[in-house]
Amino acid sequence: MRWPRDASNWPMREFSQHILCKPHRWHVQTAGSGPLILLIHGAGGATQSFRHLFPILATTNTVLAIDLPGQGFTQLGGQGRCGLDTMADDLLRLLHQIDAKPDLIIGHSAGAAIALRLCDLGIRPPHGVVGINAALGNFKGVAGWLFPAMAKFLAATPFTASVFCATTTAASVHKLIKGTGSNIGPEGEAFYLRLVQDTGHVGATLSMVAQWSLDPLLARLPQIDVKTTLIACANDKAVPPQTSAEAAAHMPNARVLKLPNLGHLAHEEDADQIADIILSALQS
Repeated sequence: MRWPRDASNWPMREFSQHILCKPHRWHVQTAGSGPLILLIHGAGGATQSFRHLFPILATTNTVLAIDLPGQGFTQLGGQGRCGLDTMADDLLRLLHQIDAKPDLIIGHSAGAAIALRLCDLGIRPPHGVVGINAALGNFKGVAGWLFPAMAKFLAATPFTASVFCATTTAASVHKLIKGTGSNIGPEGEAFYLRLVQDTGHVGATLSMVAQWSLDPLLARLPQIDVKTTLIACANDKAVPPQTSAEAAAHMPNARVLKLPNLGHLAHEEDADQIADIILSALQS
């Protein structure tokens, strides 16, 4: 997506900055004062995913939200920099450049894996990590090799992103989000429609899925001793709550907090409840 051409009415745009930290030109949003909370969205999302959570947290904290490489308004600087390890490396470089030392890191879905990888790389947030429906498990069975292989094929196929964008409608976005177990309303769905109708965003998301490899991180979970809260929502149809339970069982300082009546996009459905959990983590 291009700034400012595509940024009309984009949530929290008044807090947006664009920072060149090679290889990417990052889009970040910063507001508030106090302890620093870093927000990392999941695959296919952007900072708009935190449009309700961001202002609540910013009343008593400094909040830093980032668009992942190639997604949202962050300009991708290298096609091969969309995997878990490479994105965490590049985000770490950005944090060092802007002298940002998070007190707490919040990661949604795949963003939780990036948050833990940052800790694996040496970031030590004193109040730990909160994962919202953390994607910390691989697909099972045939899907374990079929889905990544399909993503690699699609990411390498010319015009795939263009065709996807041209054929995606508001109805298909509604069906997709409903399929995650969430209800975020027409306004929230409209932001996702804008994202999935952008070829750059879709291409980067496909590249992220194609390059994603969780196994090295999962193998190191027993060594990641940062305090971790994994929020697992009963209605999540994208990342089953059992995924959080299995990951926490391998971590020395992790707990699972189960929430009923919310789906994969829990922080967009009930930002107040998620904010309460985050603020409690800061006070502990």
